[in-house]
Amino acid sequence: MWDGYHLTRDAARAYEIAGILVRHGWGDLVQRTGLAAALRRAGRLLPLAHVAPPEPLPAATRVRMAMEALGPTFVKLGQILATRVDLFPPDWIAEFERLQSHVPAVPYDAIRAQLTEDLGAPPDAVFLRIDPAPLAAASIAQVHRAQLHDGTQVVVKVRRPGIRPVIEADLRLMQRAAAAIHAHMPELRAFHLPEVVEQFRQSLLRELDLAAECRHAERIAAAFAGDAALVVPAVRWDYTSERVNVQDWIDGIPIADIAALERAGIDRRALARAGAQAILRMMLLDGFFHADPHPGNVFALSGNRIALIDFGMVGRLSRRRRGEVIALLHGLVERDATAVAEVLLDWAGREATDERRLQDDVDAFIDRYHGVTLDRLDLAGMLLDTTVLLRQHRLALPPDLALMVKVCITLEGLGRSLDGEFDMAGEAAPFLRHAMRARYAPRAVAGRSLSALAVAGDLLADAPRTLRALVRAARAGKVRIHLDLEQLQAFGRQVDHSANRLAMGLVLAALIVGSSITMTVAGGPTLWGLPTFGLLGFIGAVLAATWLLVSIWRSGGGK
Repeated sequence: MWDGYHLTRDAARAYEIAGILVRHGWGDLVQRTGLAAALRRAGRLLPLAHVAPPEPLPAATRVRMAMEALGPTFVKLGQILATRVDLFPPDWIAEFERLQSHVPAVPYDAIRAQLTEDLGAPPDAVFLRIDPAPLAAASIAQVHRAQLHDGTQVVVKVRRPGIRPVIEADLRLMQRAAAAIHAHMPELRAFHLPEVVEQFRQSLLRELDLAAECRHAERIAAAFAGDAALVVPAVRWDYTSERVNVQDWIDGIPIADIAALERAGIDRRALARAGAQAILRMMLLDGFFHADPHPGNVFALSGNRIALIDFGMVGRLSRRRRGEVIALLHGLVERDATAVAEVLLDWAGREATDERRLQDDVDAFIDRYHGVTLDRLDLAGMLLDTTVLLRQHRLALPPDLALMVKVCITLEGLGRSLDGEFDMAGEAAPFLRHAMRARYAPRAVAGRSLSALAVAGDLLADAPRTLRALVRAARAGKVRIHLDLEQLQAFGRQVDHSANRLAMGLVLAALIVGSSITMTVAGGPTLWGLPTFGLLGFIGAVLAATWLLVSIWRSGGGK
């Protein structure tokens, strides 16, 4: 499970990670995933037996503390896990939400050379003024305020020098660790760690490209081009690249500063509605949304307008996925347990579960919403209840939907902080009705029916040809059944290693016996008074025996 070449390349980081996990009480995890044995083969020994027992803290707390100690990549992973309300119970989500990526800023002198390289000239020449003290610093980048020569106030976001190779090493180790945990620890398979880590890898690599963030911002700005209620900072493409981006400065009031909002005469209720409607429109109508609308990324402007910044994390909902959300809500309103269960199974990939029991639980779930209209539906609460239901059946949401659920929960909390009477369902109802009308309109239903008939017709037309090819392959003995069994493959590798050692042992024994016979034969060349060929045979036997013992010890057989 741990590839020797990669581990050799990342051995120092792997050793550091394993040591931190052990110190926080996760030594058993290090051993069971094979990381300790892999490090031992790479020549690094972990003092597992001499580590003081961890403090009697909850497991979720110890995981959060370990992530903080492991550094920026793992803090980012924790922030992604905080969106997976379908996989983790509330106490774990609360711990993940405590992870903040505030880290010491890189001194301006240390980033000046990289800025010069990316901008094509020293930053002091490109900008009329740039503040050496950063406005904010996070794990991937930090932000400086600057001014263009035409007087425009801007912010300059700079990626930390040398951060990419560190993150790439951490991601390689994470992927192998997740695969090892999934293969060797069945009790943790419900967390779907390989899928979570892959989602995180894609998200983080996108976030490393600061130009991609600007493309996201412009896509959302274009969607709201005719709506003055939402402001997105303009991008200065002449200065933007993978490692730096420049956007206009937003002179607004942080949405969490209630006192400043009051002094500015901002209508907090109107502000809450504007923010909710903007995000809901992105999710339910456009299918592309800002996925991190926490208070630090939302500002209030005059006229009760909302400004959004930091588009590094975005979510995507395909037309099909939005249709599934509407089908779920329609099933709840119409009390159709079968339809709701079908949607949940489709989302979870139809993993092994008791479908009859799931449908019974869905019936009980629907009863809680009996008679509730869309206007009065607790949308965030309903989505949370859905995730609890999935968790009880050891099912998981696709990453895009998990992100949508988290954004809805964050949005409701943000709205309530501005307006105690904020009604998420009331704001969402017009968008949901619009989407429902569009989905269940006669023309839309007819279009889907025709598409389904076309696909069925193609399948029927191809069926004789496909069946003939299958029969022909079976007659030729070319039909094979492929079983991808990771445990069986690992066992096969162990058998191969054992067979190789057994063969080496037999060769070694033959070499010793042959050398012993040669030593008793008189005549022939001698070395130090001993028959040369017999002596050389014994030396070869000693070297082979040494190699065999080292091989056994490195593979963990010397425990």
